[in-house]
Formats: sequence, structure tokens, C-alpha cells
Amino acid sequence: MLLLAGVGAGVAAGEWAGGHAARAELFAGIVLATLALVDVAARGVAADRLTLRRRAGRLTVGVLAMILLGSASMQRALNGLEHSQLAERVATYRSDVVRVTLTEDPGGPTRFVVDALGRVEGRTVLVVARGDAAGRMRILSAGDQVVLRGSFRPLSGWGTRERWRHAVGAFEAIDLLDAAGPSSPLTRLANRLRALVLAGTNLAPASERALLAGLLLGDTRSIPRSTVEEFRASGLTHHLAVSGENVAFVLALVGPLLRRLGFRGRFVAGLAVIVVFGTMTRWEPSVLRAVTMAGIAMFAGFLGRPAEGLRLLVLAAAGLLLADPFLVHSVGFVLSCGATVGIALLSAPIAARLPGPSALRDPLAVTVAAQIGVAPVLIPVFGDLPLASLPANVLAAPLMGPITIGGLVAGTIGGVTRTFAPGLSAVLLAPVVALVQALQGIAAATSLVPFRIDGRTAVGLVAVGCGVLGGRFILRGLARRPTGRLDPVQSPRARLPRP
Repeated sequence: MLLLAGVGAGVAAGEWAGGHAARAELFAGIVLATLALVDVAARGVAADRLTLRRRAGRLTVGVLAMILLGSASMQRALNGLEHSQLAERVATYRSDVVRVTLTEDPGGPTRFVVDALGRVEGRTVLVVARGDAAGRMRILSAGDQVVLRGSFRPLSGWGTRERWRHAVGAFEAIDLLDAAGPSSPLTRLANRLRALVLAGTNLAPASERALLAGLLLGDTRSIPRSTVEEFRASGLTHHLAVSGENVAFVLALVGPLLRRLGFRGRFVAGLAVIVVFGTMTRWEPSVLRAVTMAGIAMFAGFLGRPAEGLRLLVLAAAGLLLADPFLVHSVGFVLSCGATVGIALLSAPIAARLPGPSALRDPLAVTVAAQIGVAPVLIPVFGDLPLASLPANVLAAPLMGPITIGGLVAGTIGGVTRTFAPGLSAVLLAPVVALVQALQGIAAATSLVPFRIDGRTAVGLVAVGCGVLGGRFILRGLARRPTGRLDPVQSPRARLPRP
């Protein structure tokens, strides 16, 4: 946790310092990280105190290394935005014909405007297509390569947020001249599997089909605005973004097949499954965190050194922030990490203090812990936290496993058999559609609850909680204070067995 805090502090310091090459910080951080990894612990019983001192010294060196590396990473990322090979063309609004590799599925606020991130000459730009080009781009997918005519311009308005996704500018496209499929075999495979699953859900009603695309693959482009608002008001929006929960369900789905392989085969096949699924979901920040954690867990198990959830989160988050420091500005990434921390630290203590059977206590404890973990992010970003999110998530949690696993199975089988056995797809989809409708009903009902927790209320609740815990601690201390009298019950002679 100290190392992760060092990375976060370094990233913040690097953003304050601004864009620079930061070669000195990078070199010093690498040197200190190398020193911290060297095992200099003394051996023998007589050197225990020296061992602790050296371990504390290595920890200090490691934290300093993370601060320097985090700062260097952020400064270099900002420097790359300011001094890219496209900077002059962006600043001068130059007209050009460019080849763009799309890195996400095109979408947009209206049918006449479509935007998507893409790579131009190794740099990320926000592609904004209008008119006829928008209609033609809408049918494309991530990984496709297109030739566009248009002009560069700086990011403006709502598009400035794409800066934290490494966009160096925008490209206004007025014509689409050519299009080709992905050049990467991994992307081609992921797109085919994604299209297969979506095609298998075509027999579902329009609203449920759009929700399934969001719940299974994170594709929320077709979900009605009213439904999105209901999920947001009920605190269920996170289910529309693919997260670690989906990765766990996918691994559970392929688990019986993986167990038929050998030890090394399970490791390689498991990594392949999560990488393909991450590509299918377009590597959303929450998926990136979950896939990285799963990969580290598999690697640790392969080495015979399994690690607990909190350690996996720290390793994954620290590594991802060093690789892409702009993730600190991704609400999805921070919420995903906060929920994981809350579950890892608080779910077990909460479950131990709740009454009732474990079948009810455990899901409720996980939901409460996750809500506590995301509250410090949700309230500053969105202004408040729906009070209905707790009962809504408790009711929705049992539905997500059957929806995800059943939806992937029904979508895959339906996509394969849709031409010669469409009835089979309808039969498999029926229970999944019923569960999605139940989820919609939960979101609609709980969104009507008007009570919300704002910043002041949250601070008050935290203060009351700290006061209660502090009072209990003081009372316990007073109860244990010796009175100066010998209690016969506590007397050693009183506890001796009688002859």
C-alpha cells in the first residue's frame, strides 16, 4: 500500500511539474527500484533487529523509487501530448487525408455526428465525422482502418476530456475514402466473437437487447437515455460498464474446459481467455484493472506463490499507473479500484457483524463494502450518492451471474445457429431476457427514491462513525483499567482446582 501511495504521489507531482523528458527522475527511479529489489537482509537469529532495519530501509528506498518513477511517467506522458509530430498540424487546423486505425467503436451524441478515438501516425486523435461520413463510420468497429479527408483542430468543449486518453487533438472528417478490417489477428478474433454474441441476441426485444450489449460487452451506445438515467439514479450504472465481475464470470464459464488441460495448459489458456475478453470489451479501464489482477493471480499461482486480493490490486494498480499515469483521471478505473479495496478490507468484518444466515449476510456485506469504497470518488465527482444504491445493488447482485453467463452462452449458441435453428436461440434467450427485465424493474423502482447522500451528509456520517468507534475504544479502556483491589474471580488462587 505504501508503494502504491508512492506511485500516486509521484503521478500527482509529475502533473504539477508539467511536461518534461524527466530523464534524471526516470534514471534515479530505476536505480533506486533496483536497489530495493536486492535482498540484503541479514541472516541468523542474532541479526533479527538488523534485518528489520534493513527491510525498513528497503521499503523507504522502494517508496522513493515509486515516487520518482510515477513523476517521470506523468511528465513524459504530458510531454508526449505537447510535442507530438501532429502538434503543428493540430495548431494550424491543417486539412489532410489520413489513415486512421480506430481504437474504439464509433458512437456519438446524434445520428449525424459520430466520434471515436483513433491512431494517426502512432498518435491518438479524436475523430469526429459529420454528415455522410458519420453514417458510414457508424457501422465500423474498433481495429478497422479507414482513410479520411478532413482537417485537424485542437480539442475543445466536451472533447477536452479525451486529453486524458492521450488524444493530441481532433480530426474533423468530412469524407470516408476507404475502409479495411483490422490487421491484428487478436482484434479480428475478438471482433468476430463480439459480433457473434451480439447477433445471437437479435431475437430479444430492442430495449433488452441494448441492455444485454451493455451488460455483456460494455456497449452502451444503443441503450435509451431514460434507462441510463434510471440506472444512474438507482446506483446501478456500474453494471453497464464491464468490470472484474464480468471477468470472474467468464473464467467461471470456461473453468470446466480449462480443468481438462494440464497445469501449464490451464495457465496459458486462462491468460488467452482474459486477453481475448479484454479485447472484446475494448479494454475499458475497469476491465484493464480486472484483467491485470487476474493475470497476476494466474502467474503467482503458476509460480506456486498465490497472493491475496489486496496485494494483487496494489501490484496491478501500481503497474498500470506507471504504464499509463493518465488512468488517475479515469473515473471508471478509480471506482473499480475503490470498490475492490472496500471489498477486500471491509466485507469480512461487516459480514461478521451482520445477523442472519450467511447466504444473506455475505452479499449484503460485499455490497455495503463496495459502496463505502466508491463513496469517496462518487460524491466529489457526481455531487451525491443515491441512498437507494444499497438495496438496489443487493437486489441486483444475484441477477448478474445468470445474466452474464446465460447471456454469453445464449448469444454464442444463438449466433452460431441463427440461420438454421432460430428457435433454439429464442428458447435460450427467454430466461435471460426475463432476468434483464427484472433488473430493469429494480432500476426503475429504486430510482424513484428521492433521498441522496451529499458531501456534507457523508462527512457527518463519517464523523458520527468515528465518534462511536472512539467512544467504544475509550469505554473499553476504562473497563480494563485496574482498580487497585484484588478481584477474587481474577485471583490466581481462586482459579486453582479444589481438591
